[in-house]
Amino acid sequence: MNKELVERYATAVPRYTSYPTAPHFSPRIDSAKYGEWLGGVAAGTHVSLYVHIPFCDRLCWFCGCNTKQVQRYDPVATYLASLHGEIATVGARLADGVTVSALHFGGGSPTMLEPADIARLNEALRLGFAFEPDAEISVEMDPNDMTEDRFDAFAAIGMTRASLGVQDFDEAVQAAINREQTFEQTKGVVDGVRARGVRSVNLDILYGLPHQTVESVDKTVHQCISLDPDRIALFGYAHVPWMKKHQTMIDETALPGAWERFVQQDHAAKILVAAGYQPIGMDHFAKPGDSLAVALREGRLRRNFQGYTDDRAPVLIGLGTSAIGQLPQGYVQNSPASGDYQRRIAECGLAAVRGYELSQDDVMRSAVIEKLMCEFKFSRDWVRGKFGDGASAIIEEADYLAGADAEGFFARDGDTYRVTDIGKPFVRVVASHFDAYFGAGKARHSVAV
Repeated sequence: MNKELVERYATAVPRYTSYPTAPHFSPRIDSAKYGEWLGGVAAGTHVSLYVHIPFCDRLCWFCGCNTKQVQRYDPVATYLASLHGEIATVGARLADGVTVSALHFGGGSPTMLEPADIARLNEALRLGFAFEPDAEISVEMDPNDMTEDRFDAFAAIGMTRASLGVQDFDEAVQAAINREQTFEQTKGVVDGVRARGVRSVNLDILYGLPHQTVESVDKTVHQCISLDPDRIALFGYAHVPWMKKHQTMIDETALPGAWERFVQQDHAAKILVAAGYQPIGMDHFAKPGDSLAVALREGRLRRNFQGYTDDRAPVLIGLGTSAIGQLPQGYVQNSPASGDYQRRIAECGLAAVRGYELSQDDVMRSAVIEKLMCEFKFSRDWVRGKFGDGASAIIEEADYLAGADAEGFFARDGDTYRVTDIGKPFVRVVASHFDAYFGAGKARHSVAV
């Protein structure tokens, strides 16, 4: 790969976990509108749940999540009472026969919950929603939180997948991001969840961190492979201090540049492929038998706010502060402030403060962008089959892009448009050409490489 090319296209573009992206959400979508949408979910529909725990007992400086550090457990207990209220309200709005096929606990740190509260939260969810017997239950875990009783509590609620953030095992890198976590701690958690029957383990690695080098990435990736995870996510650190003020604690002079980031990512990806992991989209790797890899082969891979997924549910319900839901009509997001969230739940049981109602053009562009992000291609027949005459706008834009792309990122082969091998690291840039909102407003994004 050409260094000048990488540096030229390491531009700020969305990650496309939704379309339109969250900066375009509007307060016109409120709790009243959300309630209508929930009531319109038909019996027999499968839904996914995302439960947000917006607290940590330490603040990692690299983190881009909506979370805050707490020294006492009281605010967590108060928040959980409101969360139980939202669960009851949302569950009551859904028709009988709506079932939950997947549940994801994210944060923050869900693993800072006390074991008794884990059990009570599970009870509230089971009372509020009808779960399918084989529902996937995934938990984001901080190894520093884990105790034997927490292992047992999550096993008792039926956890099927554990996701652990590794970032980098290098001590200098960890000190620079305020995230101390040894390989031995991480191995202990992997061993602990597997001993309790958890079928799938995911590890997250970051590149582009302060003081990170190809050598530290190399060592971290090999250490992660030695734990035999089913999936590995290889994310680029998103330095967005204008959004996340705690990132100002990171020494920007120690951050690798665009070319260094690319080399780190490319090196790590080659190691993972050589170890037998299959590339999934732009930043995931999975064993060939993992459900993500199977979904990719079968054309079922999807992308949502949790990243790449094999979840087939057409409805994602977000619970808790800042949580985002996705319904056929559009997106909805809860209030990001704990106090305001709790006030709104007390008043009406829902806390939606903004969102986006999709037009038919939005639905089409969302589908095309998702195809590019998941499979790096889409066909004329596919887009026409889904959207009929409306597909002509996308086809015209794709033809223009394929003809005008001097870098060779995007090409047309007969009926199929594809992101080329040289263009795959820049798939977010390619996708932005089909984004009718990109460049509008004041949204700022992380770099594409």
